[in-house]
Amino acid sequence: MAAASDLTFALTEVAHRFELKTGNRVKLAFGSSGNFYAQIQNGATFDVFFSADLDYPRKLAASGLAVAPTLWVYGTGRIVLWVPADSPLNLGKMGMKALLDPSVQKIAIANPAHAPYGRAAKAALHNLKLYALVRDKLVLGENISQTAQFVASGNAQIGILALSLGVAPTMTDTGTYWEIPADSYPSIEQAAIIPTAATDKTLARAFLDYVRTPEAQAILREYGFQPPPETK
Repeated sequence: MAAASDLTFALTEVAHRFELKTGNRVKLAFGSSGNFYAQIQNGATFDVFFSADLDYPRKLAASGLAVAPTLWVYGTGRIVLWVPADSPLNLGKMGMKALLDPSVQKIAIANPAHAPYGRAAKAALHNLKLYALVRDKLVLGENISQTAQFVASGNAQIGILALSLGVAPTMTDTGTYWEIPADSYPSIEQAAIIPTAATDKTLARAFLDYVRTPEAQAILREYGFQPPPETK
């Protein structure tokens, strides 16, 4: 199953619970939604595609490369600023102004060309009148996990990450985050769909059904995802 990198921690836990309950093995591949979209267009046989936005699954359904009735918005994501624990930046006090601090030489965001969280980050910077001021400092990660690695490794002083990564134990143990105002970027509606080339549609449907359960939805909420409309 192909999944956007912002789901690395949340979906791994969901899949583990599913495996314990059913005995079925779930193999997850994490990366950028745009790259997975391109791979599915080129014949990749993922059983489920968990995208970080709604647009890619919709395009697959419209082109006949995914089973349209299986399209489902599983949650809404958010973006945050994140810095390592040893950073001199106080995100709680500075907020977005932290991006303008003289100590910041590099700002990591996911590549807006194919990563929905990168597009959200770019939109927030534009809407908050910061993009022109920080454009030359931006370094682009292939996906949101690589973006987080840039900051954690010191290759960037601050990053715009998915909330689902910011709240993960490995991230809260090594850094701090500050949530970017949700009205500064378009809603990040995240959707899943079963590609028509899926090799095991029965397992795919069973897994999607499990992700809809209160147990799985509770895990997604723990990682900062807002529940889809029908589960609110």
